[in-house]
Amino acid sequence: MKDYAGIIQRLINFLKEESKNKGFQSVVFGLSGGIDSAVVAILCQKAFSQHSHALLMPSMQSSKQSVEDALMLCEKFRLPYTILPLEKMQEGFLQTLTGLGDNPLRMGNLCARLRMICLYDYAFTHHSLVIGTSNKSERMLGYGTIFGDLACGINPIGNLYKTEIYEIARILEIPQRILDKTPSADLYDGQSDEKELGFSYAVLDKIMMFLENGYSQEEILRKNLPKEALELVLRRMQTMEFKRKMPELALL
Repeated sequence: MKDYAGIIQRLINFLKEESKNKGFQSVVFGLSGGIDSAVVAILCQKAFSQHSHALLMPSMQSSKQSVEDALMLCEKFRLPYTILPLEKMQEGFLQTLTGLGDNPLRMGNLCARLRMICLYDYAFTHHSLVIGTSNKSERMLGYGTIFGDLACGINPIGNLYKTEIYEIARILEIPQRILDKTPSADLYDGQSDEKELGFSYAVLDKIMMFLENGYSQEEILRKNLPKEALELVLRRMQTMEFKRKMPELALL
């Protein structure tokens, strides 16, 4: 079993050292009310005390509970925060882009990029470093918006699978209400990560961990894991790899 208390301390040290190396003494991050950003919020508070700031950026599609949970976390841990609603920005795009309002995923990607704009504008104005909140499961499966929620200066949880985030969250005493929530990017009403992916993170994480440790496909299937889930992981890891890389440059 992993030493999650030790991992937490290494993550705090990572935040301090990497921010200092990049010339920053304060940080900013998006706080959605979900477990990933909640973990990042507490790690940042432990690393920077009052020199970390949360941006709550509800969209037209955000659930009321998401905002309430984010505010609950801020109050419980005394996190400095600002609320920046996205509605007016969304309305401007709705008036400009044909068919945007008819496509929930397209609108979700827009909101992810609007949040990135707000984060980097705050970072520029306050000389802060943007901290990422995407876990390893999302990164490996390409389950995120490129130049949206995947954009950041550094990411303390990028090498932790979703199931590991829950272990970290319990040690950090994240409220049970957040722990019990169905994983969701809250990009549109009723959206659920596991519903869209088709399998639970518990299943997908096991497969990715086995692959990471050199198991063959045949060995993984002998672990009573669904063949369809394995195929999904292999397909997404290959086709979404570009999201984990910097843009390719031509060799001259």
